Amino acid sequence: MQIIIPIGFVAALALVLGLGLAFVSEKLAVPVDEHEEHILAVLPGVNCGACGFSGCAGYAKALHTGAETNAGLCAPGGDEVAQEIGKLTGFSSEHIVPQVAVVRCQGGENVAKKTYHYSGMRSCRMAAQLAGGVKACPCGCIGLGDCAVVCPYDAIRVCPDGIARVESEKCRACKACVAVCPKDLIVLVQKEHPVPAVLCCSTLKGGDTRKVCTKGCIGCKKCEKVCPNGAAKVTNFMARIDADRCIACGECAKVCPVGAIQ
Repeated sequence: MQIIIPIGFVAALALVLGLGLAFVSEKLAVPVDEHEEHILAVLPGVNCGACGFSGCAGYAKALHTGAETNAGLCAPGGDEVAQEIGKLTGFSSEHIVPQVAVVRCQGGENVAKKTYHYSGMRSCRMAAQLAGGVKACPCGCIGLGDCAVVCPYDAIRVCPDGIARVESEKCRACKACVAVCPKDLIVLVQKEHPVPAVLCCSTLKGGDTRKVCTKGCIGCKKCEKVCPNGAAKVTNFMARIDADRCIACGECAKVCPVGAIQ
């Protein structure tokens, strides 16, 4: 009897508290708009921020309220998601050009010189605070994988040579890696139009680049001279390819003496 009374008291107390919580949760519940929920269900749900909002919920709310009228801001979702959003909202969008992330560096082990050995926290941002990172090249990939950590599609790997690489088949152009790279090495390029990529972003003079990396662009202008459409230009000791003018002939890659163009 002495045990039953305390047990009964606790059970009654739990029942009262449970009923109280249920009542409060019902009274304080935030109304859910089904239209907004339908829009949110169409979005990928990775909350990458590529649309310019804090996440998928923010974009869905903006579309629902009319604060945003562009149905094609979700790069990971592409045209398919844009069309579904258009059906739900009546908003239109332009054709979403598929893109893929590219790491503009090839300065891995036995290619780029290091200035010191880093043994701190495994983070590119942390390492970059120490003299800009371990690479003698100020634009070299640190290779500690911040981009791989934030990628929601598991599309980035840090290779054995210490350079981050993107698996184009998995990449959905969410820009998470672009935002996190402390060296601004990662850019988005068109996936449908195979424009050659300059896998270097150093603007050191050719001789200085040679001293720190054997695959860095030296600004020799050979690519510029052979380009039949004027798409390849060298400015500030760095080759650049104009995607709008490039016809993907590959001549620039053939003549590059250091293999900086792929």
